Amino acid sequence: MTSCLIVIPARRASQRLPDKPLADIGGVPMIVRVWRCAQAYAAHRKDMPSPLVACDDQAVATLIAQAGGQALLTDPDLPSGSDRVFQALERFDPKRRIKTIINLQGDMPFIEPSVIDETLRPLQDPSVDLATVVTPLEMAAAEMPQVVKVAAELTGKTGRALYFSRARIPYGGGRLFHHIGVYAWRRASLARFIAAPPSQTEQAEQLEQLRALALGMKIGIQVTDTPPLSVDVPADLERARALVC
Repeated sequence: MTSCLIVIPARRASQRLPDKPLADIGGVPMIVRVWRCAQAYAAHRKDMPSPLVACDDQAVATLIAQAGGQALLTDPDLPSGSDRVFQALERFDPKRRIKTIINLQGDMPFIEPSVIDETLRPLQDPSVDLATVVTPLEMAAAEMPQVVKVAAELTGKTGRALYFSRARIPYGGGRLFHHIGVYAWRRASLARFIAAPPSQTEQAEQLEQLRALALGMKIGIQVTDTPPLSVDVPADLERARALVC
């Protein structure tokens, strides 16, 4: 029985890297590389259909169809990737059979299956509303606003998120963690999140996961040792291209 689905939100109007889903990496558009990684993972799961791309542009949908996948066009004015994921989910599964949704960002062209497994792991705790992964932060990235930092309460490699920020946290020392933007949602939690207005902290930090914390949701986290390359700026794209040369 289907109970879990990977949804990949893709938006062409990226401010830091326009047309990001279409970016060529070794002759393959980035969104197609992400879809192939997700498809390879889903193929080994009995409870998981092929991944779904939630996009705002026909060019992206066409690329996914040519690759053998399925894409749904969503409202281009949706404010966030989470909204795009939820709208596509409701259209794809109106009978609400799917209970767990993996929000896999469309800018991680080489994500390993182990990272998706690690993202799901905190949901084994029934008190967790959504889950994500973090990795130890390199000091050189501590002051970069595009790198999202996490204050966490951990036991070993598992725990819960206390706060997210573009600034360096915790201030004055302690372990620093970099948030990897992959989420595993319980469907009811995602629906509650989408129905709520943005929180003050979300608006201040420009980080939507802070809305979940403001709603009292428990965000489970797992430390991963294999962080995926995330393509956020032109320099990241050049790094990605170098990996396939």
